[in-house]
Amino acid sequence: MKDYIQLGIDKGLISFNEDKSRITYIYQKKERNYNNPEEKVQAETFLRLILDYNYPESRIRQFVPVTMGREIKEADIVVYDDEMCMSPHILVECKRQEVSEAEYQQAIEQAYSYAFALPCDVKYVWVTSGIKSDYFEVDKNQNARNQLPDIPQYGVENIATYKYVYEAQYLPEEAGKQRFFDLAVIDQSDLTRRFKQAHEALWAGGQLNPSEAFDELDKLIFCKIWDERKPRRMGEPYDFQIITVTRDEEKDAAKRRSKENENLCNRIKALYEEGRAKDKEVFRDNIRLTPEKIRTVVGYLEGVNLSETDLDSKGRAFETFMGSFFRGNFGQYFTPREIVKFIVDVLPIKNDSKVLDTSCGSGGFLLYALNKVRDQATSYYPNYRTDTKQYAKWFPYWHDFAEKNLYGIEISEQISRAAKMNMIIHDDGHTNVITSDGLVSDEMIFAKTSNQGFTYGTFDFIITNPPFGSTIRQSEQAYLKTYQLGKKEEDWLAVKVQPEITRDGQSTEVLFIEQDYKFLKEDGYLAIVLPDGILTNSSMQYVRTQIEDWFRIVAVVSMPQTAFAANGAGVKSSVLFLRKWKKVETEKLIQTKKNIENTLLSDSNYLAQRTQWDKEIKQKQKLKAEEIKGKQRISATAAKQTDEYKSWNASMLEEYAAKIDELKTNLTEQYLQAKQSNLPDYPIFMAIAEEIGYDATGKKTATNELDVIGEELKKFIATL
Repeated sequence: MKDYIQLGIDKGLISFNEDKSRITYIYQKKERNYNNPEEKVQAETFLRLILDYNYPESRIRQFVPVTMGREIKEADIVVYDDEMCMSPHILVECKRQEVSEAEYQQAIEQAYSYAFALPCDVKYVWVTSGIKSDYFEVDKNQNARNQLPDIPQYGVENIATYKYVYEAQYLPEEAGKQRFFDLAVIDQSDLTRRFKQAHEALWAGGQLNPSEAFDELDKLIFCKIWDERKPRRMGEPYDFQIITVTRDEEKDAAKRRSKENENLCNRIKALYEEGRAKDKEVFRDNIRLTPEKIRTVVGYLEGVNLSETDLDSKGRAFETFMGSFFRGNFGQYFTPREIVKFIVDVLPIKNDSKVLDTSCGSGGFLLYALNKVRDQATSYYPNYRTDTKQYAKWFPYWHDFAEKNLYGIEISEQISRAAKMNMIIHDDGHTNVITSDGLVSDEMIFAKTSNQGFTYGTFDFIITNPPFGSTIRQSEQAYLKTYQLGKKEEDWLAVKVQPEITRDGQSTEVLFIEQDYKFLKEDGYLAIVLPDGILTNSSMQYVRTQIEDWFRIVAVVSMPQTAFAANGAGVKSSVLFLRKWKKVETEKLIQTKKNIENTLLSDSNYLAQRTQWDKEIKQKQKLKAEEIKGKQRISATAAKQTDEYKSWNASMLEEYAAKIDELKTNLTEQYLQAKQSNLPDYPIFMAIAEEIGYDATGKKTATNELDVIGEELKKFIATL
């Protein structure tokens, strides 16, 4: 996008003081407060009138007094038809970029009141926030608002019915004819504002709730992207823009607007159907907006070039808008960008790697994996923009990865759809994102989708931050019994053979460890964010034991307590990097542990000792009952119900329980020592990150220890 302010400085149209707090309009010799957000819009609009519309600076006046009854107000800008500036041609009303849709509509009313108050007839009105613009032809006689696609350029009388065309910069300019415009590349902050204001405009009136408005905005962004991707000849107009109806076609202003809205609605819906025909998984329901609401959103986005806007900028804009919306409405805790980047950077993901996130949320991990492979392609083919041979290799290098190797599962349909849109905005990779419970089997996934890519044992990398704190209960999800970690662990020191018992419930994060194990190939990597309780609590030892059997533990990187605080979660967590053992290695580990158990049981004569103690207990209980029976002349059964017997029995059982606990403790310690001696000994990368680039509020900080840790971990993984 043009830097109008810098161009204005270069051409001597404006100047600033040293700290850029004051702007001076040189021709008029007027100095203003540039810290005022509205002034910034006005300065750029003033420069556009000169640089884009070719109006002479001498015919432009700013801050023009307008008499409104007893009050004197100021019109922001008036463009005149004559050098004496007596005949107003265009009146411009500028509002700050953050103006709401309701305030923007009030600005239109204000502009018209100024236009009617000026002593001479104003022909055109332009209302702009810098984010959105509306143009009108003024007819005082009819008091009607004839909306236009643009204001006329200097020396032009007839305005075309549309403004934006493909490759406008290459079209020859003809004297007396309106010049068309290309779509503009804009920055992240500008695009974020457009997304947010368009969303607010959809729900603020009460016709939609914020969630419904988000879905509908998603659909229109999809149409916008699809429109930009359609093949066009030079000079052909885009469909995703307001195209007006002339007076020759319809004389009545209200009917003209209604027809314009209907035509726009039909074009947008046609784009939507074209896109859905090629991509059925993104949106399944129809656009549900009124033609007027569609026009409102198009007004915010019609002049933007999403395809050419910097990938990171448009991605960050959508994620910023999406993140603030979901956090505010659904309490979703999306993984902070710094943690996502750290995880993806250290893993050796390449273009032929198959990558999965089993609880992908808005798609952050998938996007970083895609960008990593795209960067690899650029490093191999740095001249792809100018060298057609390099482009022919660069594009499939990353695009085939996005299309065939990148997979995501998200349980929320709305968040899943947002993830797909996020991927589309980043130039693809959305086709393998599905809506499903990430804990169901691959066969159950196949029953819901035709995508056969979600097959157990086929993924090279799984990168994920599963939901914490939820519990899957057997009474609610029958699949719990199919999980090994959904069953109670076997006690090797139990005297009797224990039946297999399914737990009443299990936490989601524990089950995702096993699900990810199932999806991984042998030697595949799992990088997973887990609450520290799994790594430290004694009650979770069975989970750590199972991890030990399934994976080579590569690294444990501890995150600060505040890592997820800005997103509303305060659980202390770590990132666990694991590599799946080959099946033969897992079997060997399990057998080694079993051999250790059997040896200890045999050497300690554990079962015989427990049997002997059980006999002693029963014998002592019998003798005590006989003793009380003789003293009190009651039956043996009645003797066991006396307080004397119960007190004695509790004390006696406590003594034997202490003996059993001591024996078990000794054997457990011997087991742990034997494990250390007999199981494979390998190094594990350990690190504690205290500063990770942002604080508890999400505000950026100067230090990010994950950068240094990541470089060292990357080297460590390369040695495996």
